[in-house]
Amino acid sequence: MRRVDKEIKDQAVINRIISNSQVCRLGLSRDNVPYVIPVSFGYDGAAFYIHTAHAGRKIEFFEANPVVCLEFEHAVTLKSHESEPCSWSFSFQSVVGYGIISELTDPAEINTALRVIMKQYSPGEWSFSEAGIAGVRVWKIAVESLSGKQSKDLMPQ
Repeated sequence: MRRVDKEIKDQAVINRIISNSQVCRLGLSRDNVPYVIPVSFGYDGAAFYIHTAHAGRKIEFFEANPVVCLEFEHAVTLKSHESEPCSWSFSFQSVVGYGIISELTDPAEINTALRVIMKQYSPGEWSFSEAGIAGVRVWKIAVESLSGKQSKDLMPQ
């Protein structure tokens, strides 16, 4: 990381940013073509989980190259300046990670992963019908690395 003065080293803070995020931006690559897409997600502290339709562009990219990049952000606020346009900036916290994506095929693992995804957005306990599970494909992203960064105004004093 170039700006080590903004680096977040505390894993608990990184986890809090992820848990406060509504969207995961997933970076994919195939045949030297990048593709970035927002997805809903779940995180259990070791892996991320997403679901997709049965076919589509994302899946074509997953199958061509299982290495993915993840991005999360929280507490983003525009900081304007009255007279100097080059002094505008953002207050923010962000996490970037890398991992390997693979499809889950075991029904018990799929059910667990879907519960993890729902937990990101709802405190309740959920059950899934066979028809509901049959309508999606579920993917696990094994985390290889996570790093966090935040603006200086959000750093602990």
